[in-house]
Amino acid sequence: MERFTYEAAAARVVFGAGMLANLAEELDRLGMKRVLVLSTPEQRELAERVSSSLGERAVGLFDGAVMHVPVEVADNAGELADALQADCTVAIGGGSTIGLGKAIALRSKRPVVAVPTTFAGSEMTSVWGLTENGVKTTGRDPAVLPRVVIYDSILLASLPVAMAGVSGMNAIAHCVEALYAVDANPVISLFAEQGIMALSEALPQLVEGKPMLRPGALSRAQYGCWMAGMSLNGAAMALHHKLCHTLGGSLNLPHAQTHTVILPYATAYNANAASDAMHRIATALGPFGRPGAARGLHDLARAIGAPTSLAELGVSREALPRIADLAVRAPYPNPRPIERDAILELLEQALAGIPPEADPLDH
Repeated sequence: MERFTYEAAAARVVFGAGMLANLAEELDRLGMKRVLVLSTPEQRELAERVSSSLGERAVGLFDGAVMHVPVEVADNAGELADALQADCTVAIGGGSTIGLGKAIALRSKRPVVAVPTTFAGSEMTSVWGLTENGVKTTGRDPAVLPRVVIYDSILLASLPVAMAGVSGMNAIAHCVEALYAVDANPVISLFAEQGIMALSEALPQLVEGKPMLRPGALSRAQYGCWMAGMSLNGAAMALHHKLCHTLGGSLNLPHAQTHTVILPYATAYNANAASDAMHRIATALGPFGRPGAARGLHDLARAIGAPTSLAELGVSREALPRIADLAVRAPYPNPRPIERDAILELLEQALAGIPPEADPLDH
């Protein structure tokens, strides 16, 4: 076996339907007495319910979380945390809200308790991101890794089918890149394959509209999300994440939808340079993987009704050259060299939604 380095994440995970009821107990374990609750405007009602359940321990609520964590939003939330003398934040929501909690932690070292309501997987990583003047900057810092993550599938019961699909594809993207990361290792690869398998099984069930399938599918998808977050935290990001960060930060595109569209094309770009990873991805995709990894990811997105082209997200052809230019600056480590013309071709295919060529998995 080849040499490798694996470093375990320190987050505590509380998993299961109804486990949000354990929030106060988890805060007690951490010794936290003054909590600032974070949410998006859309999830304020849930945040208010959680605040009410915490009683006097909840000293404030900030419901201004938005996509890509603009610096000014992080500043406002951080100033409120200072003014309230909050000793931690409870982030209730998806990647936008958890990302805001991380931005506060990055600057003040306030612990984050994450209660995810989507499948993004950000809650299991030490990756942070901030956007300023249309440019998204990311990094890693142990201080931003949530101290406790509460996975409660009941909170996902009202998650719209369309959001469930793209959120799950976003999580799969973390698994895909972990399998061909420059620092990939056997432990993270196991997490990644588990994540792809769980999500590719659960997401189609979530869009079938059969109520009896939904609770089990939500729990299965949430497990896949956990595995995806572990994968992202344990391995470096590559071309896919660079492109999505560039597109999202520059054009203010919806985060999960952008990941969904780009994933098959970034996978195809790397296919010949990471053949073992492609085989693992295709195998984990089950029936969707029979045409190969890249085409299988495209077929899965289409099967769950997710967007499959940048045009569907409102991107114009005129925007692509600048995105290609930005993507080749300070590129993330990637199996295949990052070449500007090849990246532009990738973006043009993604704009049109042209399915990647099939590369059948040899069973």
